[in-house]
Amino acid sequence: MRRVYLDHAATTPVRPEVVEIMNRYMLEIYGNPSSIHGFGREARKGVDEAREQVASLIGAKPEEIVFTSGATEADNLAIKGIAEAQHKSGKRHIITSTIEHHAILHTCEYMEKHGYEVTYLPVDADGLVDPDDVKKAIRPDTMLITIMMANNEVGTIEPVKEIGAIARENGIPFHTDATQGVGQIPVNVDEMNIDLLSLSGHKMYGPKGVGALYVRKGVKILPIAHGGAHERKRRAGTENVPGIVGLGKTAELSRLELPDRQRHLISLREKLIDGLMQRIDDIKLNGHRERRLPGNVNVSIKYVEGESMLLNLDLHGIAASSGSACTSGSLEPSHVLLAMGVPHEIAHGSLRMTLGRGNTEEDVEYVLETLPGIVRKLREMSPLYGGRKGD
Repeated sequence: MRRVYLDHAATTPVRPEVVEIMNRYMLEIYGNPSSIHGFGREARKGVDEAREQVASLIGAKPEEIVFTSGATEADNLAIKGIAEAQHKSGKRHIITSTIEHHAILHTCEYMEKHGYEVTYLPVDADGLVDPDDVKKAIRPDTMLITIMMANNEVGTIEPVKEIGAIARENGIPFHTDATQGVGQIPVNVDEMNIDLLSLSGHKMYGPKGVGALYVRKGVKILPIAHGGAHERKRRAGTENVPGIVGLGKTAELSRLELPDRQRHLISLREKLIDGLMQRIDDIKLNGHRERRLPGNVNVSIKYVEGESMLLNLDLHGIAASSGSACTSGSLEPSHVLLAMGVPHEIAHGSLRMTLGRGNTEEDVEYVLETLPGIVRKLREMSPLYGGRKGD
């Protein structure tokens, strides 16, 4: 049976080149990078090189990169770190959107329980935040604007540059969760007016459990974990050296391969979207048609449940998801689709297929040969579809 992995938005396979360098730092270069002896200096050199590689991928300076355990920690550090730094200013208002990843939404909910106010901006039917809504939401006590770069479920790329410009005009730090964007689309923090940016290794063929927060020089954050003076006193704890050098290597490879990777994924994405639209009726593409991540295909198929499609696809060796991997165990429909105005019953029939660098045209053909039959079989068992056929 053919096996096709179409869940790259959840996680990606680690590249052999990345595994190779990580193994060296686990088996041979194992010193503590804070130690002053030769073993420690070797490890520190690897961390410093990785910092340069990550910075180069997003157009930043190496000293602006803070290594973390992943994007979730980076999101928490951005929001809570800014809040701690501005505590005495009296500013206690945050602006975000209704379609953020739960790493942002749950952190904002935590902040609300501790006396902060949060404005959750709506999105349109394509999942886009309107920059004018950002402008209107700004208050004298606004301390942070945090809007994701690209949505992890529907793939819509947000107007980050425009939002960042609004934040800058008003002297407000602007953070973007770029977990799905970095390594997929060109990112330059200066050109996009970004002050803080979160990224994760395992979304771009690197290891799990490591990520980074970019903090523009001059933007003050305070640590949320206390201990040693690591990461320029911004994140305590002995560095995960193998993970960090792995992140650095995958950042370097992503930077070098980005144009070719984009072309490859867009070609496969268009073939998959067009094929689905032609072969399945009562189907809706979710997310913006053009402002879309290169490898993202998210559809709602009427009269079937997403979970049933996933189970049947899995039986045919195809891995996909019905939304964010972090909430795939939930029976509730996607908060992203609901925020976009997709009706409850249609949102339940959502399917997310995210392509990666290892996917081929043959993989797409296999999905197009397999999924329509699954949909037909499920619809035959659906009383809703049966009633429709009798109309």
